[in-house]
Amino acid sequence: MNKLIILSIVLGLVFSQSYKGDLRQYTFDQYIQEFNKGYQYRSSEYFMRKAIFEQKLAEIIAFNELPNQTYKKGVNQFTDLSAVEFKQNSLGYSKNMSNFRAFRNLSVKNLEVTEQQLQSLPVNVDWRQLGVVTPVKDQGHCGSCWAFASTATIESYAAINSGQLKTLSTQQLVDCVPNPYQCGGTGGCNGAISELAFNYVQLYGLTSEFKYPYQSYVSGVTGNCTFNQNKQSPEVALDGYVKLQANDYNAVLYALANIGPLAVAVDASQWHNYQSGVFNGCDYTQNIDINHVVVLVGYGTDSQLGDYWLVRNSWGTKFGENGYIRLARESKVTCGTDYTPLDGQACAGQNVPTKVCGQCGVAYDTAYPTNVTVIG
Repeated sequence: MNKLIILSIVLGLVFSQSYKGDLRQYTFDQYIQEFNKGYQYRSSEYFMRKAIFEQKLAEIIAFNELPNQTYKKGVNQFTDLSAVEFKQNSLGYSKNMSNFRAFRNLSVKNLEVTEQQLQSLPVNVDWRQLGVVTPVKDQGHCGSCWAFASTATIESYAAINSGQLKTLSTQQLVDCVPNPYQCGGTGGCNGAISELAFNYVQLYGLTSEFKYPYQSYVSGVTGNCTFNQNKQSPEVALDGYVKLQANDYNAVLYALANIGPLAVAVDASQWHNYQSGVFNGCDYTQNIDINHVVVLVGYGTDSQLGDYWLVRNSWGTKFGENGYIRLARESKVTCGTDYTPLDGQACAGQNVPTKVCGQCGVAYDTAYPTNVTVIG
């Protein structure tokens, strides 16, 4: 990274901190500078984006002035996008995707957690504190959240098992993981699921980011698979994955505390303006639209804001709390219904409404790789 880029990042962070304290003084031109938006001044796009930004800014300010909120909203790279654009460009699943239910069910593991085991779990878990979590990355305009979550989870298990924290190739998964049954999308930048990524790595291994760098950030286009085991030797291998039983809070808590981070599918439709705190903005009375894959890296309790799940996202470090979001962790399991499962974890032909539990459906679809080893 050259000095000019470093200086730009530092200035951007300083600029950001200067204005997020009083958003009423924050202008669209300042936003363009902070987030490096390349709009031509006073062009038609400039005015269109300005209108979207100013409407959202007003909503953010109004929300933050409400009493007794557990989280704050703020501006970020999504504030000038329409809801449709945000969903198309920043999540990881697609609609309109032969049933593949057997593939999903073969790996389901029902973790029977006793009351005694539950009572002995630590109050707080944060795998970052053990040095087994790589820095947050940014998927950009590619719907590759599934690949980023899978890669990050594999990185963590490799570090847990070997003590070596490696940065692995997300682009290899985006380009090379087949998705013939259209699970979570049609593949690559158009969505998939973590189980497919884990299956692929079981067969071929996963190389490093250095050997196969991420190229889909700007283009949003899936590349051709150019992975060559002779030239881009794999860095890690694994022998499969475990999928926890759907909506089992206790199993998720136990796995997080005793096994490691988890790749989870969530509804991130309302995350676009999250800034800090414990998010509770998913409405269980509405359709919980599972549409994004992230990594659960822990759980805990905020003395003022309550219990939470600690979630690593793939929208860069300017999103939320340095790239993370804390989701409300209810003491009593609360559930909703996903009436559009093809937006998310389902495969083609699986369009039956699905029960999903936890804030934004966080406990519904969870998986982790097994026996991850460092080989390069």
